[in-house]
Amino acid sequence: MKRIVLSALALAAPALLLAQTPSPKPAPKAPSSSTAKTEQAAKRAPIKRSAAKVVEEMTPIDDDPTVTLTPEDLEVAKKVYVGTIPCELGASVTITPSDKRPGFFVVQTGKTRFRMHPVGSRTGAVRLEDGRAGAMWLQLGNKSMLMSQKQGQRLADECMSPAQLTFAEEMKKSPPVSILDPLPVVPSAAVPAGMAPAAPATPASAAPPAAVAPAPGASAPR
Repeated sequence: MKRIVLSALALAAPALLLAQTPSPKPAPKAPSSSTAKTEQAAKRAPIKRSAAKVVEEMTPIDDDPTVTLTPEDLEVAKKVYVGTIPCELGASVTITPSDKRPGFFVVQTGKTRFRMHPVGSRTGAVRLEDGRAGAMWLQLGNKSMLMSQKQGQRLADECMSPAQLTFAEEMKKSPPVSILDPLPVVPSAAVPAGMAPAAPATPASAAPPAAVAPAPGASAPR
């Protein structure tokens, strides 16, 4: 009887081993050349934003809660547009000066509120920060934006106060001249063929004194 049981176990052992062996996973498919080229092109595509906004967005927010404003910071605070400022997509941002601390502001959009203060800017723009919340209000000449660096997204964009709206309209009428644009060529006055150009006029102060004829009867100087 024992021999029969042992023989049955010996025959069933290979089947048990095969059942317990995990099947190999299929190898991941290599991305096609077209997909790889598309991903590389997306990474290299330039971000169509103003240089000032890019620089300020990439600048880290100061997380120091003990903030003491300098005289320069207080001067920047005077340039902040206050009140309710309309933004794109029907959003708005309300900026209210603090009653307790000069130079501080309450910046609110929807139900989100930030307590911000001015900081130094790399581009000369007006920049407010809330270090604890990781939020930033960036005010340019023609528009402003509210950004959360902690969340990595913009909370409000294309915000324009009346002064910024006027500035944006002026920029459309008279766009700033780029340093890469060629200088305009001023045409010179046409000169008829065979005629030499006229000599430049000599100032009266530089003309030599005219010779004076001697009076009648006067002897010539020796």
